[in-house]
Amino acid sequence: MNKKMMIGVVAGVILNLGFLLGGVQSIRFELQSGHTKCIAEDIKADSMTVGKYSVVNPNDGYPIPDSHKVTVRVTSAYGNNYHYGDRVDSGQFAFPAAEAGDYMACFWVVDHKPPLTLTIDFDWKTGVAAKDWSNVAKKGQVDVMELELKKLYDTVTSIHEEMFYLRGREEEMQELNQATNSRMAWLSFLSLFVCLSVAGLQLWHLKNFFERKKLL
Repeated sequence: MNKKMMIGVVAGVILNLGFLLGGVQSIRFELQSGHTKCIAEDIKADSMTVGKYSVVNPNDGYPIPDSHKVTVRVTSAYGNNYHYGDRVDSGQFAFPAAEAGDYMACFWVVDHKPPLTLTIDFDWKTGVAAKDWSNVAKKGQVDVMELELKKLYDTVTSIHEEMFYLRGREEEMQELNQATNSRMAWLSFLSLFVCLSVAGLQLWHLKNFFERKKLL
């Protein structure tokens, strides 16, 4: 197998593993003035994440009007702010996730009369996909084969960490299910006890009633 074929095989493996990781969101969406749209990304702790957004210019060759500027905020699942842009037409952010969970990127446009509809391009990468491989190749002075192997190694490492992360989440869910089942069992016993107590009180009341009426 020659060098080009080996590079092609390694690149194909990396591409397939990249699909498994699912750490890339590149979307275009519309946002109406006076409304907010939020996009969530599940990121594990200590993972690098980078994002880039821009408003599509409705008039090519002219500056974007002030009416077509958005306010952007990126927050963690615990409400910590990681990026804020006030009435901008483009921007980017990059940070290592300090805590695991769903991170939210929210876009908002001030209300206009008549209403406006903005088109926004948004690219969000996490984990291996967020790494700047061009700088790695430049700084490390490696050839194409070594660069592809570095990508493959980091991808496999990320998958390994993701498996441990998912295993931890699964254990948390199992503990939650066990606690829920235990509480449901106690609630069932309590409901049965209440039903039997009410039935006993009804029988006692009926017995006393019939005795007073001398029917027994």
